[in-house]
Amino acid sequence: MTPIPGADRATRQPLLGRGQLVGLVVVLALLIASLATGEYSILGGADGAQLFLDVRVPRTIALVLSGAAMAMSGLVMQALTQNRFVEPTTTGTTEWAGLGLLAVMILLPNATVLTRMVGAVTAAFVGTMIFFLILRRISLRSSLLVPIVGIMLGAVVSAVSTFIALEADALQSLGVWFQGSFTSVYRGQYEVLWIVLAVVLAVFVYADRLTAAGLGEDVATTIGLDYRRAVMIGTGLIAIATGVVTVVVGSLPFLGLIVPNIVSMRRGDDLRSNLPWVCLLGVGIVTVCDLVARTIIAPFEVPVAVILGLVGAAVFIGLIIGQVRKGSV
Repeated sequence: MTPIPGADRATRQPLLGRGQLVGLVVVLALLIASLATGEYSILGGADGAQLFLDVRVPRTIALVLSGAAMAMSGLVMQALTQNRFVEPTTTGTTEWAGLGLLAVMILLPNATVLTRMVGAVTAAFVGTMIFFLILRRISLRSSLLVPIVGIMLGAVVSAVSTFIALEADALQSLGVWFQGSFTSVYRGQYEVLWIVLAVVLAVFVYADRLTAAGLGEDVATTIGLDYRRAVMIGTGLIAIATGVVTVVVGSLPFLGLIVPNIVSMRRGDDLRSNLPWVCLLGVGIVTVCDLVARTIIAPFEVPVAVILGLVGAAVFIGLIIGQVRKGSV
């Protein structure tokens, strides 16, 4: 059997180098700043130590896990679709996860966080597979049409969710879930996020096959890869990561679009060697946006999704302009 592309370690860039160590130090400094940021004094307050352990530490852990998970999801989705403009919020995956979460909350009002997660993950998986099925059924002459199809699909699902929420008097809850904020992250409510750590490790183990699947069904089959199985596994990993983050944090728009594109511009398209960089940069961007959201109108807080949306939209437009100038869309 012909070796799977990307499996040759002699030509692969190192996973850990000086630049990544510098990046790690910078991200650690940002996380320390996150732990130190807040209106309540953890040093002078009566319950400062308890507040630090119950709120700030869980929030910082959530920043790390959700940032890495959504950036990784974008990387995998772009590899499978061979399109740099896709990620969970431009393919409808996040909207499907929200619909699953809403269904669980209506059918099982007293559902646990784990049960909500199962509903969100299941709906996200189904929605992502529907998106891939649509791509297989239609001929797209421009790479820009792929995210447009995804955004349209997400809009339809979002409209259905809004209608159901109106009928069930749950519109306010739906808005809270999708605002993308870390204000509700505290001890006892964030622990399910640890699941995404296993997802990231699974992506790393399966990375070469996902890279091969991104070459297309014909090429992947020629080198002995079960293409459909690889796509199913990749979709499942994306669904788990997106579903878990949606349940705990909400929507983090464009993160999976920004990070993989920045990394691939500097390091190429090898998924395995890019994954540590993608996770590191994802954590750094989310942390910076969260710090801005917490301080820009202190003592109040802006949802981090607002800051991410502004930054992500600018990068998205920049990518489109760059592709148009190159004539590759």
